[in-house]
Amino acid sequence: MRVLVTRPQPGASRTMRGLQELGFEPVLLPLTETVTLPVASNAAGDNVAAVAITSANAVRHAPKELISALAALPCHAVGHRTAEAARAAGFLAVSEGPGDAEKLGEAIAAGLSGKAIVYLTGRVRFPAFEARLREAGVEVRAIETYDTVSLNYSDDEIRARLSGQPVDAVLLYSAKAAAALLALANRAELRDLFEKTQAFALSGRIASAFGDVAGKNIRVAREPLEEALLELLHGGD
Repeated sequence: MRVLVTRPQPGASRTMRGLQELGFEPVLLPLTETVTLPVASNAAGDNVAAVAITSANAVRHAPKELISALAALPCHAVGHRTAEAARAAGFLAVSEGPGDAEKLGEAIAAGLSGKAIVYLTGRVRFPAFEARLREAGVEVRAIETYDTVSLNYSDDEIRARLSGQPVDAVLLYSAKAAAALLALANRAELRDLFEKTQAFALSGRIASAFGDVAGKNIRVAREPLEEALLELLHGGD
């Protein structure tokens, strides 16, 4: 079973290894990439009570001076891999959340009411996390350390990357990648490569970006974790 991996590095390599271990044939086609945004080392300001991170990329792209300034604060990471990235970057007190940004907001809101937190994040993000904290009276200082941009390929480049052969399944990790894949699948010259492709999305929000026309061809992981996505794929192969 040929499975298209659309996420950017470094996550793509980990996903491909996981697919190979499960007996799948991974095919790499990153539809987005992350780019570092300029951030001042003093962007956090004063009187900060904690740090929140809902993406490992937010830590990877943050300047070292900013991390050093925040490292001693309690750090609330959305899940295990984000927590690992935070510890590797130098944060000293990292707690692991439930793997979902909105649930993380629910978990930490009450304890931070009336305080200010730094939210290391990307330019493209789901607003529910910040909204929940602000509802609880938390001052959220969002610092955008990276942006996610779409990658463009010609029809010939797509065919070369896919070796001219259709893919059986595709893994979708972001709404931007889902929209990009839908655009590719609708190209007249590429339809034969995607017409029977089964899509697997990390969340319902990502699935919705794939469009109603593909509704019958998309399945959603039980929770927004890669383990759950691969479990879904393995169960439906």
